[in-house]
Amino acid sequence: MRILKYLFLLLFLALFATTVYIATLKGDFNVERSIVIKSPRTTLFNYVNDFRNWETFGSWKKEDPTMTFNYPKSTVGIGGSYSWHGNDGDGDMKTMAVITNKSLRQKMNYDGTNANVSWEFKDTLGGTKVTWRAKGIMSFMFKVSSVFQGGASQVFGAMYEKSLANLGKTIDYEMNTYKIKVEGSVKKSGTFYLKQTITSKISNVPNNLRIMIPNMFHFFAKNKLVMYGKPFVIYHTYDVANGITKLSVCIPVKEEIHTSDVSDITSGLLLPFSSVKTTLTGDYSHNKEALDKTIEYIKKNNFSQNIDVPRIEIYKKNMVQVSNPSQWITELYVPIKSQPAISSTPKAPVQTAESTTNESNIIPPVENKTP
Repeated sequence: MRILKYLFLLLFLALFATTVYIATLKGDFNVERSIVIKSPRTTLFNYVNDFRNWETFGSWKKEDPTMTFNYPKSTVGIGGSYSWHGNDGDGDMKTMAVITNKSLRQKMNYDGTNANVSWEFKDTLGGTKVTWRAKGIMSFMFKVSSVFQGGASQVFGAMYEKSLANLGKTIDYEMNTYKIKVEGSVKKSGTFYLKQTITSKISNVPNNLRIMIPNMFHFFAKNKLVMYGKPFVIYHTYDVANGITKLSVCIPVKEEIHTSDVSDITSGLLLPFSSVKTTLTGDYSHNKEALDKTIEYIKKNNFSQNIDVPRIEIYKKNMVQVSNPSQWITELYVPIKSQPAISSTPKAPVQTAESTTNESNIIPPVENKTP
């Protein structure tokens, strides 16, 4: 009996000593890891700048497949954020500052462990040098777990090394895996819609879509509106010489809806038009190639492009539905006149485009997942 008391006392003293040791450990940490990735700096920056992409390369998702992610209205740029829930704890991150194509500054909270996180993107021989750093203070519980894993440097360092390696592989696959198919001439049906309109550099369109499409989904959810089809973009102007376009991100509705005069969301009506349809499976950055192939098809088949009608793109599968860009599906509709320019040339088969107002395509309002 006395032996058991001694053992219990020794165990208590060992536990007490360990607790004191952990409590007196320095809680601050500064971890940095870098990698050179054979991809353009702009491509890497835009990918990391959207928190929706992080689960495609973050090592934590592979180590904890049950981990869930919550995405608010904005996940891109200043104010963009996301949160997660996993077996090892909950956390959230928010972007505080951005220098386009150069750096990101973020705040992280992971079960009481707070850190300033930064990303740097620099051109270098063989690609882009990506540097990821976390500087912060550990919570007591994180100290406890890190002691048995080699310290915060080892915990974060291993995570960052694996994730950066995944980022290189992911970027290579996701950005370069795509398919373009020119479907031929179709009659595009019309629909009422709500829209948000901007003027943008053509080179910035993919990044702006990452912001505007989720923003429109949030507007519909907030106002309890029903989406009557997939989101689409109308290109009102497309000035290649100056690299500028005026576009509207739209979502179909069953009937006309009026918004307030001060709202930047307005209503519109898309009228039916003849077009050549092309389907792009892959990242939006390949839209220009898809458009070029469509124009080539129009010329080859002696159609006349109808410049009085703006072209549209329908996002059948987009970043709100799936994180992997290689799985996105975009339909391009370039307006044409109803008859070929040379009547002696056989006309391409005419199809009927899937209507954006087909009731089978009704999407229920998206749940607002803002933490």
